[in-house]
Amino acid sequence: MGNTKAWIQAARLRTLPLSLSGIIVGTALAVLDGQFDLPIFILALLTTVGFQVTSNFANDYGDGVKGTDNKDRIGPARALQSGSITRKSLKIGIITSILISMAMALNLIYFAFGQENLTYILVFFVLGLLSIWAAIKYTVGSNAYGYKGMGDLFVFLFFGLLGVLGSMFLYTKSLDWGPLLPAVAIGFLCVAVLNLNNLRDAVSDKKHGKITMVVQMGFENGKRYHFLLIFGALICFSIYLWIEDFGLKQSFFMLAFVPLLIHLRKVLRTKNPGSLDPELKKVALSTFLLAILFFISVNIFL
Repeated sequence: MGNTKAWIQAARLRTLPLSLSGIIVGTALAVLDGQFDLPIFILALLTTVGFQVTSNFANDYGDGVKGTDNKDRIGPARALQSGSITRKSLKIGIITSILISMAMALNLIYFAFGQENLTYILVFFVLGLLSIWAAIKYTVGSNAYGYKGMGDLFVFLFFGLLGVLGSMFLYTKSLDWGPLLPAVAIGFLCVAVLNLNNLRDAVSDKKHGKITMVVQMGFENGKRYHFLLIFGALICFSIYLWIEDFGLKQSFFMLAFVPLLIHLRKVLRTKNPGSLDPELKKVALSTFLLAILFFISVNIFL
């Protein structure tokens, strides 16, 4: 099934911190509500990693089969594109990753709800199946939603709203309106990473029929859209701080927006899509830093 290095590359480990950000923020919100459970936290992180790796394998497969990953593409070579993993082996890898992810999801559901809360169990089981479906259908199949300009919406829903509010619910078994603001903020930042990827690949995507939001609106408008996403996240967290009456010391996690604002200056001045590749890591790691600092802030100043 290929060598270990090829599978590690296909798993795209650099995407994992971003996917974990929603879980960390959701857990911090639960701590604010006086709820925390270490097994749930660990299983939620592992389940999210499983879903993300499944998505990365499927994305490699879908773009490879469609020819979107090719010599024109900017960024690291993909497994199927480079030939380091065969199509058959990658299919087996996807199926294996799905089975592992669902096993972890079932354990997570059991630890969170036991056997008594049948409604919650069924809802989160369905959400797990939908997460797998979303991971696969982003690029795989004739109706892949990532090729129809729908990737941004699904990233916002699954990485933002579901990631944050879903993980919070695992601890608290309840929801209110306040946590919606951090959830929307994380959703915006995750979409910003996808948008940056689409800005980088705008020329290649258009050439090979991948109709992303950037392809639809054009490169310059894509940069403006990027600005709105990051500033939208900043505004959402700022309003949340005001509503929840966070003090100045407790708000130190907002410093994570500084590198994001510096990044925005770079993006708005960029004319060459290829030069945006290094910026992907900056946004992903800044979002992860924001989540970690928010978690620390909540635990120190609670």
